[in-house]
Amino acid sequence: MQRTAVINIVGLSPDLLGPHLPRLTAFAGRGKQVPVESLLPAVTCSVQATYLTGRWPGEHGIVGNGWYFRDECEVKFWRQSNRLIEAPKIWDVARERDPSFTVANICWWYNMYSSADYAVTPRPMYPADGRKLPDCYTQPTELRGELQAKLGTFPLFSYWGPNANISSSRWIAEAAKYVEEKHSPTLNLVYLPHLDYGLQKYGPDQDAMKDDLAAIDEVAGDLIDFYERRGVSVIVVSEYGIERAWRPVHLNRALREAGLIAVREELGRELLDAGVSAAFAVADHQVAHVYVNDPARMDEVRALLERLPGVAEVLDEEGKHRHHLDHPRAGEFVVVAEPGAWFTYYYWLDDARAPDFARTVDIHRKPGYDPVELFMDPHSPAKVKAGVALAKKKLGFRYLLDVIGFDGTLVRGSHGRAGVGPGAGPLLITAQPELLPQDHLAPTDVFGVILAHLGLAQEAWDWSPETQPVTREG
Repeated sequence: MQRTAVINIVGLSPDLLGPHLPRLTAFAGRGKQVPVESLLPAVTCSVQATYLTGRWPGEHGIVGNGWYFRDECEVKFWRQSNRLIEAPKIWDVARERDPSFTVANICWWYNMYSSADYAVTPRPMYPADGRKLPDCYTQPTELRGELQAKLGTFPLFSYWGPNANISSSRWIAEAAKYVEEKHSPTLNLVYLPHLDYGLQKYGPDQDAMKDDLAAIDEVAGDLIDFYERRGVSVIVVSEYGIERAWRPVHLNRALREAGLIAVREELGRELLDAGVSAAFAVADHQVAHVYVNDPARMDEVRALLERLPGVAEVLDEEGKHRHHLDHPRAGEFVVVAEPGAWFTYYYWLDDARAPDFARTVDIHRKPGYDPVELFMDPHSPAKVKAGVALAKKKLGFRYLLDVIGFDGTLVRGSHGRAGVGPGAGPLLITAQPELLPQDHLAPTDVFGVILAHLGLAQEAWDWSPETQPVTREG
C-alpha cells in the first residue's frame, strides 16, 4: 500500500485560498483542489463519520455533534466512544485486504475504544474537588506519557473557549509527527481545528482572519512537507466552510413560550427536563433536531417551527430521508436555518434563572452547541472574574469560571446548512489529481479517494447495513 496522511483543516474553503494561505495554495497549485458537497448537518462529528465510513448519517448514525439519548432521556454532546459509529471504518476495510495495515488517528472525533492502532484525543481529568485538568487519552496507553514528556500537557484551554489559539493545533501536528516517526502507520489521520475559532468569531473576513490564516498555513505547510519528505502521500480535506452569520434564533424559547418545554428548578436555576417536555430542540449550529415526546402535538410543533423567523426548512420523515438523515437518533423534525441565522440552545426566559454552567465553557452539560463560549462576556467584568477564579484554583479552592455571556450577536460565522456555494463549502486537495473520480465530490466520495491514495479499489469492498453486525448505542 501507499502510505497516506489525511490532514483535516476545519473551516478551510476554496474562497480562503490565496495570498493569506501561501503554502496551502502552493500545495493545491501543484496538484488539484476540488469542492466537496456540504453534508446535512455540516458539523464535525457527522462529516468525519461520513468521510471515514463512506456512508450517510442515516446509515452510520452520527446525526450531529450530539443528540437526545432517548433511553436515558438526556441530551449528550461530544461523546468519545468509537462504538457510536454504526458502520465499519476505512481501516477495517483496509485490513481486510492487508492485515499489516496500520492507522494513526490523531484527534479525529470518536477516537476512544476503536480498532485504530494509534490514537490520541483530548480527555480532561475531573478530580472530585471539581477541577478540570488538561490531559489526553491515547492508544496504546503508554503513548500518552511519551507525548506529554516530549510536548508537554495537551493545551486543553487553547483547544476551545475564549483562549482558543494555534497552540492546540500545533501540539496535535507535533504529536502526529512523533507517531509517524516512531510507528510509520499506513494511514495518518490528523485534525487541525484552528481556523474554526476565528471564522466563528469574525466570519469569513480574510482581513480579520489574516493572523489565524497565517498561523494555520505555517502548521499545515510544515506538516505537509514533513510527510512528503518521508514518502507519504498527502490529502488535505475540510469538513465545512463557514458563512457569515449575524442572527441568533432561539428555538427553545419559542417552544417554552408555547408550553412545550418543562424545566426543573435547582437552587433557583432552571434545568431543561427533556424527559417530560412535550418537545424541545437540540441546537447544533445551523441545524437542530427537534424531539417531540407527545405525538398528539406534532402538528402544533411543526406549525410553530415553520413560522419562526430564521427557519428555512422543517424536515419531516420524507425530508430526513431525502437528506440521508433518517435514523432513530434524529429528531422527529430536523430544522435548518436561513442563511445568516444560527440556533441557540437557550431555553430559559430570564437570564437570572439560567443554569450556572451556562456562563461557563461546558460542552458536555449544555443541551446544545454554544459558540458564545468563544467570547468573554463583554457585558460583565469577565476578566476580573477569571482572575479571581484562577487565584482560587492556584490556592486549591473550588471556583466557577463564569465568564461566558448570552449575547448571540457576538457570533459572526456559522455552518451546518447544506447547499452553500462551492467556493464557501468544504474541499479536498491532493497532489495526485489522477486519483480523483471527478471534479466535485459528494461527502461519501471522500472515503473512496482515501482508499485510492492507499492503492485500494473501493469496488473490492462490499458492505451494507443489512449484512453487517453493528452495535447501537444512544
